[in-house]
Amino acid sequence: MRIILASTSSRRREILALLGLPFETIAPGFDEVPSPDRPIEEEVLEFAVGKAASVAEANPESIVIGSDTMILIDGKKIGKPEGIADARQMLRDLSGKVHRIFTSVAIADGSGGPGLRIVEQVSVKMRAYSETEIEDYLACGESLDKAGAYSIQGQGRALIESIDGDYLAAVGLPLAPIAGYLRDRGISLPSNVEKLYADKSFLNWRSF
Repeated sequence: MRIILASTSSRRREILALLGLPFETIAPGFDEVPSPDRPIEEEVLEFAVGKAASVAEANPESIVIGSDTMILIDGKKIGKPEGIADARQMLRDLSGKVHRIFTSVAIADGSGGPGLRIVEQVSVKMRAYSETEIEDYLACGESLDKAGAYSIQGQGRALIESIDGDYLAAVGLPLAPIAGYLRDRGISLPSNVEKLYADKSFLNWRSF
């Protein structure tokens, strides 16, 4: 079966590659239109469904995986910053607080399967970092294409005190439910995902 990742994200591509299966990546033709009044679980899933559907339309017999990530802090949804000033304010708002990361997965299965729609939550506690640390981090260039203006697997890790939940969901793609779905569809996986999580300490944040 042909597997397609509906994403241009290098981090999602790297995570899916951990399964050891061949897959393609195609940029989704879907416009994300945020709504301040919509619940975050609903919106983040709708965006993943839209991404998967936009690619599945032109690839009807494939298994297409879409995903999206958003952050919730103090009741406010946060996506990617619009520029450096917006990124700076996001980092200030996150400092010393706990926020939740919501990452959705939607699978559009044109090869006969039921598809999948799930949302994973991860709680992240940030250190009370300084203005100088914010400016130093902004200078490294990771902020502008990441939800919340920081990269959990890059230099932004130094801003984090602790994580509660699936590290890969926090990075941008929960692997376990995708692996479970593909196995249920009769696809043999070269990688043992459970063993991968147990052996790779960085995947479940045991180093913290």
